[in-house]
Amino acid sequence: MASESSPPFKQQRPIRGQRAFELICDTIRQRLSDGLLKPGDKLPAERELSRQLHVSRATIREAIRSLEIAGIVYQTKGVKGGAFIREGSPDQIAKTLQDYMSLGSISLEELTEARIFIQDIVVQLAVERATEEQFATLRRIVEKTRAVTSVQERYSCAADFYRTLALSTGNRVLGMFVESVTQILGRFVRTPGYPTLQEELLDSRERFLKLLEQRDAEGAKAEMRTHLNKIHAHVHKFAGSKAGKEDAS
Repeated sequence: MASESSPPFKQQRPIRGQRAFELICDTIRQRLSDGLLKPGDKLPAERELSRQLHVSRATIREAIRSLEIAGIVYQTKGVKGGAFIREGSPDQIAKTLQDYMSLGSISLEELTEARIFIQDIVVQLAVERATEEQFATLRRIVEKTRAVTSVQERYSCAADFYRTLALSTGNRVLGMFVESVTQILGRFVRTPGYPTLQEELLDSRERFLKLLEQRDAEGAKAEMRTHLNKIHAHVHKFAGSKAGKEDAS
């Protein structure tokens, strides 16, 4: 439940300089790190923050907008509106990774390579930690994938499968990474040849799940790597093509 307000932002001296809003952002981030702010908390009103931090309201607005873009806060209007600390979400990680790819800071090759190594860890932990109930959920997802026919529905099932598998590790960091990478690679879903590839991958997913249920870590990891290598080969083939770009829009 959202708190109505947070503890005062005590600032002994006025924040000066052209980048004062960045110092305010750092202050709020530090309070999050220290546990003084948590998801759902409401920040003090603009006027009150301005008074507590000894800066102009324009600087406060700039800081809040920066934090909003970063996915740390969200704003609502109305009598009970204001700036609130946002719940953590893999969406922001996906946006950041996508931005890095667009800027050329990381390549698609690096992303898919990292995905394979991360999934190795996910599979190992899933073998060790997954419950029978989670195995049953994965089995239902596979059965649903068989039942649906559209490319988009099948990709949604695949995303659910990867998400559930990651959650079965009990490690939320792995879960957030897996979901964010799945979101990014989803832009290549409707490229030529993907429906045919999906049919092949369904059999692979069946084999993988059987190995997972048998707690065969090495066998499951090998099947997952084979599965991902086929997907990544398809992604790389169409990543720079006109068709891939049109379908990503």
